[in-house]
Amino acid sequence: MTTTDTERDTGTGSERPAELFRRGLRLLLAKDITGWVDLWDEHGVFEFPFAPEGWPRRLEGKAAVAAYMRDYPDHIDLHDFPASDLTVHETGDSGTIVVEMRGVGRLVRTDAPFDMRYIAVVSVADGLITRYRDYWNPLAVSAGSAADFARNDR
Repeated sequence: MTTTDTERDTGTGSERPAELFRRGLRLLLAKDITGWVDLWDEHGVFEFPFAPEGWPRRLEGKAAVAAYMRDYPDHIDLHDFPASDLTVHETGDSGTIVVEMRGVGRLVRTDAPFDMRYIAVVSVADGLITRYRDYWNPLAVSAGSAADFARNDR
């Protein structure tokens, strides 16, 4: 089953995972990183299964997610997650969704275009993200562009 972008965003802890995820996208576009991190459970896990050597593969806990995302808008200026490229698939687990999406914007340091497709597997419990597996393509990010955002040494 695929949900649509016309579903109501309640902004409450009773949000379905798809609604919570879409609210998170709006917060990222607004550059409200604190608001986005507030969607996370204290013990949430953020994973990057395809991260290259030297880049984080797993962040454990809300504090680690906050530290990782803190400077995101200084590196990547997101402009849109086009609705035509956003599909949320519900799974047999009511707390887990699989998302296909595309983020577009620009790389702040170089002003180069940013255009990345993602697959995300997101689990939610009690209205908070408990696990987010981000299957992004590290080959699409050239060295010296957004690479400095995601490296361990930033």
